Amino acid sequence: MTTFVLIHGAGDSAWSWHLVEAALRERGHDVVAPDLPSDDEGVTWSEYADTVVEAIGDRTGLTVVGHSLGGFTAPLVAGRVAADLLVFVAGMIPRPGESANEWWAATGHSDLVRTAEEELFYHDVPPELAAEARRRARIQRETPMDRPWPLERWPSVRCRVLLGRDDRFLPQEWSRRVARDRLGVEADVMDGGHCLPLSRPGELADRLERYAAAG
Repeated sequence: MTTFVLIHGAGDSAWSWHLVEAALRERGHDVVAPDLPSDDEGVTWSEYADTVVEAIGDRTGLTVVGHSLGGFTAPLVAGRVAADLLVFVAGMIPRPGESANEWWAATGHSDLVRTAEEELFYHDVPPELAAEARRRARIQRETPMDRPWPLERWPSVRCRVLLGRDDRFLPQEWSRRVARDRLGVEADVMDGGHCLPLSRPGELADRLERYAAAG
């Protein structure tokens, strides 16, 4: 059995993982999917990581998964809990000392074509789920976004990167380059857009289970 630690992105909550969580539990795995304190103006990345570590408790056999902005929290957690695996799912990959607000220009994302939010994030999510996601949207405060990412060096943990073939927010070819430049990892690709936990939960659960089983 693996314990999957599922970390949501900006404006989201643990709910964004609920379909993947159900699929993993059906396969006999444990799941930890906390709400990050992203709507609290007074907290930074360290408190985000504290929230996840506290939710993990004394669990072992950990695969830590960060979606989108959750990629800034996931490595902090992985280093503190001695995770077996770290997975970025359409995730932002930080560098030590770089703030999330600096990340856009540093990776070249600022030069990408932008479009409406609905077309960026929910174009392949079932309408009822997209509507519920919008209803549950939370504020992402700027406090952590302005602070340097606090990890001094990358944790000693195996990493995988999984991209959505049709991701309009973090396009596949651009994301492949970022994964190579920052992690030395060749990214994997599956069908779907940016919100893979909602648009392709079953396939995403399958991928995560296979990653964890590969050791």
